[in-house]
Amino acid sequence: MPASDADISTLLTLNIPIWEYNIRMARSPTTTDAFNAVAEPARRKILTYLAGGERSVNEVADSLGVKQPQASKHLKVLKAVGLVTVRDEGTKRLYRLKPDGLKPIHDWVAAFERFWNDSLDRLAEYLDELQRKEKIDEQGE
Repeated sequence: MPASDADISTLLTLNIPIWEYNIRMARSPTTTDAFNAVAEPARRKILTYLAGGERSVNEVADSLGVKQPQASKHLKVLKAVGLVTVRDEGTKRLYRLKPDGLKPIHDWVAAFERFWNDSLDRLAEYLDELQRKEKIDEQGE
């Protein structure tokens, strides 16, 4: 149910911290999809690191500068959404990037490629026009 104007004004006068305003709004768990998983900067760093090849949990932890349990937690999320695979080798657990898991993100970003290309083309045309006008002004002086 949406908050009424009275509810909002009450919240504003109580000086409640911003993180408490939306208590009723559920947040999607990070394991629902690749978008939620990569919203966390540490997980993006892990994916970048794993792009260089298969790594152990301890190597991932060292690369992030965190303890092994924290790295394991991030890797568990990445595995749950299909962004990494894991295999056991003796006592080690080795993680590898699963690039096809990034396809939904790639496809979404690709939809904006035309927009950015068109925008940059228009900017380049505008800058060329400014340079031409500047040269004409310099020649006229």
